[in-house]
Formats: sequence, C-alpha cells, structure tokens
Amino acid sequence: MDPALISAGILILALVLFVSDRIRHDLVAVIALFAGLVFGVIDPETALKGFADPAVIAVAAVLVVGRAVELSGVASAVTRTIIPHGAPFQVRLIIIMLVGAVLSAFMNNIAALVITMPIASQMAIDAKRSPTHALMPLAFATILGGMTTLIGTPPNLILSSIREAHLGEPMGFFQMTPLGATVAAAGLVYMSLIGWRLLPERRGARRAFLNPWRVYEMVLPDEPMSDADLRLALRKAGARLLRRYSSDSGVWGPYLPMRRHERALVISRKNPWTLAEESGLEAAAERDPSPDAITIRAAVAHGSNLIGHRYDAVAARTDNRIRVVSSGPRAAQTRQPLSMMRIEAGDQLFLHGAANEIGSFITTARLLEIGRHDAGQVEPARAAAILMIFGGAILATVAFGISPAITFFGAAAILAATRLLAPSEVYRAIDWPVILLLAAMIPVGQSFEETGAAAYVSNFLGEQLQDQTLFVALTVLGGTTLLLSTVLNNVATAIIMGPLAIQVAEILDFSPDAALLMILVGASS
Repeated sequence: MDPALISAGILILALVLFVSDRIRHDLVAVIALFAGLVFGVIDPETALKGFADPAVIAVAAVLVVGRAVELSGVASAVTRTIIPHGAPFQVRLIIIMLVGAVLSAFMNNIAALVITMPIASQMAIDAKRSPTHALMPLAFATILGGMTTLIGTPPNLILSSIREAHLGEPMGFFQMTPLGATVAAAGLVYMSLIGWRLLPERRGARRAFLNPWRVYEMVLPDEPMSDADLRLALRKAGARLLRRYSSDSGVWGPYLPMRRHERALVISRKNPWTLAEESGLEAAAERDPSPDAITIRAAVAHGSNLIGHRYDAVAARTDNRIRVVSSGPRAAQTRQPLSMMRIEAGDQLFLHGAANEIGSFITTARLLEIGRHDAGQVEPARAAAILMIFGGAILATVAFGISPAITFFGAAAILAATRLLAPSEVYRAIDWPVILLLAAMIPVGQSFEETGAAAYVSNFLGEQLQDQTLFVALTVLGGTTLLLSTVLNNVATAIIMGPLAIQVAEILDFSPDAALLMILVGASS
C-alpha cells in the first residue's frame, strides 16, 4: 500500500480519536506513533527522537521558569498594586485582562490565570457582579496573550521548529509580536466592551468564587467573655461560632460556664491570623514566619497514608514544618475539636508551611492540591534573582540568537541548582501530558510530510486557491486551523497545519512567514 495513504490514514484515525474525546490526547498521540511503527511509515530509529526535539525541551523548560516566576509572588503583588480599587468595573476589567495577556506572553497561560484569577474574582464581587463576568474574559485574554511571543504558548515553539526545518532559520522571539499584539488588542477591546455582557449572571457564583470556608480554632482571652459577646465579635470579623470548649476539661457545649484556656471552633472564609487581628482573639494555629510560607487546600485521596490518623500526624511526620491549620466542611458538621478529628478520604485540609516542604509532602501523602492561599510576602532578593535569570534567558535568545531550548533549559537548571525553585516544584511545573503529546506527534507529523501525504493535500489546496487573492488563501488557512483547534489540542493542530501552510505558500508564491503567522493566530484563537 502507498505509504502516503497509510500515513494519511493514521493521521485521520488520530483526528477521529481526538475529536471523540474518549481517549486522552497524549494517549492518542502514542497510539498514532505506534501505528506508524507497525505499518512502517515511521522509522524505529526516529520514533523517539521527538523527546529530544528542541521544541519539546523548550516547552518543558519554559514551564519550569514560568513556575518560578509565579511562585516568586512578584507578578501577583504588581497586579494587585496596579488595579485601581475605586475605578469602574470596565476599567478594572480591561486592566486585569491586559495584565493576564502580558503575563501569558512570557509564561504558561494557566500560570497567568493562577496569578490573576483571585484578583479578578474579588474585583467582580466588589462590583456586585458574577465572577464569570471577569473570569471568562480573563481566560480569553491569557490565550490571546500567548500568541505575542515565541514562548507564549507551545504551538509557537512548534511552528518555529517547523520554520527552521523548512527555511533554515527559526522564528525570532518577537517576530509574531506585531500581528499577535494587534489581534490580542482587538480581543481585549471586544471582551471589555461587549463580550462580558453576553455572559449569564449565575446565582450563587459570587459566593462560590470567594475564599473557601475554613473551620479552625481560636483561643479566647483569659478574661471572662460571654457567649453573646463572642458571637458578636466573630460576626463582625466575618466568622461564625460553631462551639466553644475548655481545653482543661475537654467538655463541649454551646453555653459553658466561664473557664480559662477556652477555645472556640469557628467557621470563616478568612484565614485564622486575619480573623485574630479583626476579632481580638488569638489564632490557635501558629503562622510560619518564613517568606515562602503558604497555605494550600488539599483533598485527601483514597489510599492516603494519613487516613485514620489525627490532624497532628502531619506535624509529627514533618518535624512541625507543616501543620494542619484549618479543616473543611466535615469538621463543621462534626463540631469536634480539631485535635480529636481523624482524617478520612475526601477530607479537605488546609496545610501551612514552606512551599517546597508542602510540595514534597503532598506527593508522598497522596494529597490533591486544590488551591493556594495566604501566600507570604515577596522576598526581594529571591524574587530579583529569579527575574534576572528569566530576563537573562530572554536576552540570550533575542540578542544572541541562542535557541530557547538551550537558554531556558539553562535557566531552569540554574533555578534548580540554586534552589530558587524546589526540586519538587521543578517536576510539578512540567505539564507531562503535553510533553508526551508533543514528543509522540512530532514523528507522526514528519511521516505525514515525508511520505508525500502532505504534498497531496497542499497541491489540492494550491489548485483550489490558485486564482484567489492572498487574502482568500490566508483566510482558508486560518479558518481551517481555527476549525481544527476547536476539536484538537492546539499543539497537534500546529504540527499538522505548519508544514501544509509552508507548502501552500510555496505553491502560490507568497511569504511562508505570512502563512505560518496565520496558523499561529488560528491555533491560539
């Protein structure tokens, strides 16, 4: 059988599996790779070379460096500073979208969302609007911002690699910026003026996007405090009393006689230390003074070695470096002292400690991180070092033409070696399904081209577009990419459409760069 037909058949099969969404995209790519090996259209010697492709290495390294910038806290602090609190909702919306777009130009759009989502949610709530009105425009902004630089999104690096293979040179770091910034600006203006108005007002959405409910203990003052006064103080500070008890007697009850060493079990959306400042009580949980201390909300997975143990088991196993400072909904139902609670599968725990310590612990304890809260203050020296390494990688790529695979891999290695990014965070930062998808699809895409299947398709498109204007040709390429990217991973779309675009440009005798930029915009739109 004609190798071109086999290669085309494998790619069509992969497309069908992608669209069906019944099998993970990375597994579909692996299936397509092995099908190519079985039918002989992919050489065994080159089947695994996708893992060594510079684009794959660059994507992984950029994710690591972006994670370091995210955890430095600089972007979050700057974002909170530049958002004017008294400005109208639309003004604040366009600013937060602009910040999200700029951040996503230099890091993964998910990281940009992690930084900006809490601010956008609170901004909408302050304006008495559904968080959806801010979050959906922000999601679009971070996607649009990714098309503005070489490292903004993986398809950009893939298309740069394709350009180097066909034309001898990769894309420049800012080669796509004029077009990408124009398209992104148009999208931001539309979303800020019209788009957000089309989104539904969802009942209960404001409450859902606020900080989660936390259950924890507060220490009452030695002076006698009536139950009514306690409830009033907590209500003014944004908390509700569940029960009070005496740590001397261990007796529980809503209306106990006054004793020393009393504690109150409360529920609030605020962290214990903020509530302590606002209520005049004392937080039972100690706050870690280290600058990289954070609180994470984690769910206890089935099979966790913490199940059946009390909450203090976390502190005992980590030499008190990590502590359970709050609990989730089940503690509100049982209304027991946290020291008496035993961990069950599905429980939500709020763990407090250094970010790198928590990152290592949750992996071994089989905990699933849901969100991060109460991040410590930015450590200037550490943040400055991270930004210098990040800026150095960009400078080396732009000024000296060094491959991003080398510059950002070097930057990631320096961050890990200097422990500016914890080893556990290095591996957690990499989106492994995307890496596997890239590495497996690159040989599949190459076989589609090398067997001549891509030439058949490009010749067909060239014949259909031969008498059309450049505008129409680019519209067809961009429209096809848009359609594919609605059902395919944008990385797979770039791998398929990149070589086709260059061949169509050569047939119709116009700039291959114009065709590649059209694919770049379509894959990110």
